[in-house]
Amino acid sequence: MMNAYYRDEPVAPSLDRAPACPFDPAPSLTALRAEQPIARLAAPEGAPGVWMITGYDLVRQILADPRFSSRYETHYHPLAGGHLPPAPVGDLTGMDAPQHTRFRKLLAGKFTVRRMNLLTERVTEITRERLDAMERQGPPADLVQVFTQPVPALMICELLGVPFEDRDQFQSSTRALPDGTAEAQYAAFVELGTYLRELALAKRAKPTDDLLSDLATGGDLTDEELGGVAAFLLGAGLDTTANMLALGTFALLRDPAQLTALRDDPDLAAGAVEELLRYLSVAATGMRGVLEDVELGGRQLKAGDTVVIAINTANRDPARFSDPDVLDLRRSAAGHLAFGHGVHQCLGQQLARIEMRVAFPALLSRFPTLRLAVPAEELSLRTDPSQVYGVHSLPVTWDRG
Repeated sequence: MMNAYYRDEPVAPSLDRAPACPFDPAPSLTALRAEQPIARLAAPEGAPGVWMITGYDLVRQILADPRFSSRYETHYHPLAGGHLPPAPVGDLTGMDAPQHTRFRKLLAGKFTVRRMNLLTERVTEITRERLDAMERQGPPADLVQVFTQPVPALMICELLGVPFEDRDQFQSSTRALPDGTAEAQYAAFVELGTYLRELALAKRAKPTDDLLSDLATGGDLTDEELGGVAAFLLGAGLDTTANMLALGTFALLRDPAQLTALRDDPDLAAGAVEELLRYLSVAATGMRGVLEDVELGGRQLKAGDTVVIAINTANRDPARFSDPDVLDLRRSAAGHLAFGHGVHQCLGQQLARIEMRVAFPALLSRFPTLRLAVPAEELSLRTDPSQVYGVHSLPVTWDRG
């Protein structure tokens, strides 16, 4: 029998998810993982090799191997017709050592488990305040606008030291990110990025007790780097967590048994968050550039090739997780790759975990009759593969007490 790894015909898998299964990876990627977990993708004639990696072990190996570069300019994108431009200044996801090492060292000590746990009380307060506002407003409500977007946005304000008088405008700008046209989203990112760069520079002259002030006064960052890191922290700390909260709630509403288990036993929250991270994998794909000839999964990859890694299919690999397509809040999902792996593993993962461990049980406890306000098939999903996966809006309702 031919080893599936050695098929030479390039493949062109669809990234479209099955409408009836919005939480599952694209069926073509799931099939590819079973047939050939490393496969050459179709690319224009003369282009470097582009490979789709769908198996857990192979994805994990790539994420830990410095021969696979995170620098965007090493990534050949067939749809873009060439290599991507370099990452913006301060974007750690687009750096390799030694640049990445320098930035990572500046930030790592500020995102320790102990430091993040100290924020739990504030996360709890913000969550309660948003639930109070949601209750006062009454049903129905768009959960994205009233809860899942504001909670991480306000925690970013706390972390970065956004002044209280600016927080309403800051929140207004963040509300444009999950919804609206691509132009509106881009404009909101530009507005927020400009604001944070100006704020970061202001903290050089007048520091306060926050992360941006620490970076402004305690590191060797240039003004451009400081502003870039501020914008990076916004993007890294807001979009993924907001979409995990929204899509996670959607998944629970579609699975009453799991929802009831978490609502009735808040002690399940820590494990439930890990399982939702594994099951949903909202940051579904990534890319790496091959820096030198390397053998991977029985295939010879050449320097200059690109690998596309499918985090969502890796986290559903039956070779790593039993019954992977089942949401089971009591499973041990340890080892999932939702936050990445290796030196680029998400810096803010502990804060994201705290936000979700607090928010999910609090939401379900406050509104025990929470349910979708529209048929599930009418929800608008974020299907652009370049975006974090999620929902544009999540209309919900509940019975008044």
